[in-house]
Amino acid sequence: MRLLLTVICVFATLLPLRAQERSAALQMQKLAQVWRYLSALYVDEVDMEPLTEHAIRAMLEELDPHSAYLDVEEMKGVEASFDGEFSGIGVEFSVLQDTIRVVNTVAGGPAERVGVLPNDRIVRIDTTNAVGFRTTDVPKYLRGKTGTRVEVDVVRPGEKGPLHFVMVRDRIPLNTVDAAYTTAGGIGYIKVNRFGRTTMTEFREAFEQLGRPDRLILDLRGNGGGLLDQAVEMAGFFLPRGAAIVSTEGRAVPPMAFRAPCDGESLDSRLVVLIDESSASASEIVSGAVQDWDRGLVVGRPSFGKGLVQRQIGLGDGSAVRVTVARYHTPSGRVIQRPYEKGNSRAYYLDHLRRYDDAVRDSLDAGAPAYRTLRTGRTVYGGGGIRPDVLVANDTTGFTRYYADLIRRGVVHEYVVAYMDRERTRLAKRYPAFEAFDAGFETSDAMLDGLAALGAERGVPLDEAALAESASLMRRQLKALVAQRLFGTGAFYRVMNVPGEGAFGRAVELLGDWDRLGAPLLQ
Repeated sequence: MRLLLTVICVFATLLPLRAQERSAALQMQKLAQVWRYLSALYVDEVDMEPLTEHAIRAMLEELDPHSAYLDVEEMKGVEASFDGEFSGIGVEFSVLQDTIRVVNTVAGGPAERVGVLPNDRIVRIDTTNAVGFRTTDVPKYLRGKTGTRVEVDVVRPGEKGPLHFVMVRDRIPLNTVDAAYTTAGGIGYIKVNRFGRTTMTEFREAFEQLGRPDRLILDLRGNGGGLLDQAVEMAGFFLPRGAAIVSTEGRAVPPMAFRAPCDGESLDSRLVVLIDESSASASEIVSGAVQDWDRGLVVGRPSFGKGLVQRQIGLGDGSAVRVTVARYHTPSGRVIQRPYEKGNSRAYYLDHLRRYDDAVRDSLDAGAPAYRTLRTGRTVYGGGGIRPDVLVANDTTGFTRYYADLIRRGVVHEYVVAYMDRERTRLAKRYPAFEAFDAGFETSDAMLDGLAALGAERGVPLDEAALAESASLMRRQLKALVAQRLFGTGAFYRVMNVPGEGAFGRAVELLGDWDRLGAPLLQ
């Protein structure tokens, strides 16, 4: 009798599973039937490949906001960004008025070795006329397998005809650390733009170059995430052995917990992590762990709230699908992912804008579940994303609609490219190092007038009142963009990060008087 009951229970348990399997098989059969009928019977001949890809995307859109399909070309770009390198000729370029313009060359790269210069216009790649290329077209022609040859014709201001260059493609690094420098107050600053395979190698190098600072600003603003292992390793850099960093939990995958495998290399430094509404995923893992362990202060604006774990599954043609399989939890148990309605991604992203407004009003914590940090028991809030310990509203001073139009229509970029065409040689000779440039270069009235005149030509009518209101911001950003083209991306942040202003200024203030201003916030 007991055996019979056991058999009945097992059979009853299997019935729902078998019913689910039968239903799944019927749905798969239905999809295949529709595909065959369209291919065989539709009134016009149908290219089924894009139709199939559209169907896959549509299915995923009915789920969460972050499950996604990536076609073959999208996968190539993703792999390059995660790998931290690609194979090409080593130029930073922009496409302006249908022409590829070299903004900078990568030091030691193939282009620099053969004499390609900033401001050169690429007009032919191998046998293909490159005039009229879109930005997305350029990598398809300039990138390729390491060791392959590419021939390029460029037009250079001052030269009578095109110059012909022959290059052999080589590995080109894609840096994830944009800037690393020491502020005037002796505080270290490291800006990380994403989490790729080389991030922690770059981060450690930057940390050592700064002399292992005992006060550090880690800037994760605008960092949309990346690889989990790099985020875990970065958090572990500041935490003791065994400290929980992040855990995952899902329906069809076993729960996992990630801990610091050994004592971090910077256990005693005074730390501020900067985040904003574009800091997501891996950035939230790092900032959440730092906050939950009371290891440092999080400063800025509430993060995006992307805490879904995707498993990337390669498909036969080189494309891939990313399927959400679990959710991230911070060490205190907070769910990083903010709420969403399945299939309603529009509302999800509109809610992100609402949360940004709430951040300015400092009312986001209302109704959110409360948690306790693990060392001092401070109150932190769940409900999605990471709330900063110190909220700093976005400073929109000087950002007028007029200036926004100049940026959105590409006028600022076009002006800087043209300015560097004329002035690069003179500037490079006058300012051989960033320090000399920072001390000696000022954005002139003539530059602002030139920008406004170009805007009028490109359909942005001059607004004298708005120009006067935006002048200070425009001067700084133009200086930063010129510095970037002369000295690299790090120089941009060195100009834009001003002590006393914004989240960066607040971080400098806290670290500069830690015992009085910073440490009490962690108690």
